[in-house]
Amino acid sequence: MKSKSNVWVFVLITFAFSWLFWIPDALIAQHIWNAPEGVKTFLAGPFNLGPWGPLVGAILVTLIYQGDAGVKALLKRGLMARLGKWWWIILLLFPVLIGGSLALAILFGDPAPEFPALAQPIGLPIAFVVIFFFGGPLQEEFGWRGYAFENLRNKYDALTAAIIAGLMWGLWHLPLFFVPRQEYYYNRPVWGLLLTTVLVGIILAWFYANTKGSIFAAMLGHTMFNWSNYVFPTLGSDVAALILFGFYFLVVAYIIWQYGRKTLTKVKAA
Repeated sequence: MKSKSNVWVFVLITFAFSWLFWIPDALIAQHIWNAPEGVKTFLAGPFNLGPWGPLVGAILVTLIYQGDAGVKALLKRGLMARLGKWWWIILLLFPVLIGGSLALAILFGDPAPEFPALAQPIGLPIAFVVIFFFGGPLQEEFGWRGYAFENLRNKYDALTAAIIAGLMWGLWHLPLFFVPRQEYYYNRPVWGLLLTTVLVGIILAWFYANTKGSIFAAMLGHTMFNWSNYVFPTLGSDVAALILFGFYFLVVAYIIWQYGRKTLTKVKAA
């Protein structure tokens, strides 16, 4: 029996919550609103609550449609850490793809960039923990994979559900393109981010589907994706970025070929 849900209510709550904090910051950055200094400092700082929208949306909509028991089940899936062989796939895939793309670009003659993260290796595990809890995975994966993908695949095949969830994920970031940020994504055309969230979203959905709905697996994969982009400045090179997109397409093609679009797993749907 399928649990009651409403993905579009989730999207409405998630976007409304996040954009409530992000749009004012964008208006300030574009010199449209001259806000008080305290407001500017809060919105531009690390305590801006915008990134927490997907988690807030997932919990609220689950509470509305499934009650306390549904929320407990949702949160429990964030603790499902018994991943078997998937531990290694999740931990290694993005560093290999992202680091490998940069290495190939350098071999093809692209100038070698600086690696500030690798200059202080003691900071790498610290960065991993910070990214996991405050850099996107915890804030987002309960929503995009744990709620949106999980419920969309009750209506669509898993590949279509992953693509829709990936588009939602990308569009959610739109206000951030109007605020000066260090991340490469926000200094490039928006289509690059949307293509990335769709392709990476399929990969994260593949992790999730093959670990019995483990939101922890999706969070770990999201962490490795962000951490790898922090370690390897791949997106700073046009050549490396194009190679990386090619790799993402190859991985997604392999997933569809080997696991099928219906479930993204080798277990047949009932």
